[in-house]
Amino acid sequence: MSFPEAVSSAWHMVALSRDLKRDTVHKVTLCNTPIALFRSAEGLGALIDRCPHRNYPLSDGRVHQGALECPYHGWRFKPDGACTAVPGCMVDTVGDKRLNADPVRVWEGHGAIFACLSHKAPVEPPLPPDFANPALDHFWWQQGTWKGRAFDAVENVMDPFHTNHLHDGFIRRRDKRLPVNLIVNSYGDGIDMVIEQTEPDLGLMSRFLEQDRERSISRYYTPATVQARWEGETKLTLCVTAIFTPATDGTFTPFARFSTPKGLAPAWLKQAAIRLFLAPVVRQDRQALERQHGVMTHFGHPQFTSGPGDILGKRLHQLWRGERIEVAQDAPVKAML
Repeated sequence: MSFPEAVSSAWHMVALSRDLKRDTVHKVTLCNTPIALFRSAEGLGALIDRCPHRNYPLSDGRVHQGALECPYHGWRFKPDGACTAVPGCMVDTVGDKRLNADPVRVWEGHGAIFACLSHKAPVEPPLPPDFANPALDHFWWQQGTWKGRAFDAVENVMDPFHTNHLHDGFIRRRDKRLPVNLIVNSYGDGIDMVIEQTEPDLGLMSRFLEQDRERSISRYYTPATVQARWEGETKLTLCVTAIFTPATDGTFTPFARFSTPKGLAPAWLKQAAIRLFLAPVVRQDRQALERQHGVMTHFGHPQFTSGPGDILGKRLHQLWRGERIEVAQDAPVKAML
């Protein structure tokens, strides 16, 4: 599946701020485009990972005198792509645009680095609710680049029915289900699924980490973000913002931001508990998406059949392609999860 313009021209998270120290270079891939991220004393920069001189990867270079230096011939480039030096040649390169590298828009905030391959996107990336709420404790969790498609990862976390089987015992149970109401809200440029229930799920994570649960909400923010919120009778208990950055046609880089209310438990203890209980769930999802992609690759393309549990229908894919959907609230669907 090639990337629609709505995906390739949007802001995407590409790295954690803590992973890009001063005077270091970091290679990332976004929508089949390699990018060289670098940080100097002057700030953050990003260039298409291709020296304009002899097409050497700039990500193999070093930060020198505030610019990214290509290791092949030593050409140096500022964050805006301007060539500042051609070592050994007694000429002034300033103002010679032929020598410039291709810059990429970058934005940094809240411990995250975002990149954008288009000039059509807003000045900075739109962020979902509570992403930077000071009343909450936050931490990032990132586990490298996965095999699979970013869209399938979005669909996976928006689908509650797989959790009873794939995550049996951790999130829900396949042999002991609870009655729930599923309510889908369409917003034109987004969609969410509300799960209303009278008691918490029966998996280990819910039993140990949640005191009460009345509902959870999973909302898709185009093109590659899903925010899941678990709410008790009076307040938010946990918020997870999952960002699935499309790297190539067959890989994506997931980032997860966990947000919890400040309280008696210290932030480090909550982080340790969440990581402990979620680690097997993350591993199961990673294996499932890789195996799913392997089957689709073998047969040449996806061959999906929609069933009675696929209540979102085609709306997720319409939003992924940049289309608007009808604003509506579906009638509640009774289910056993």
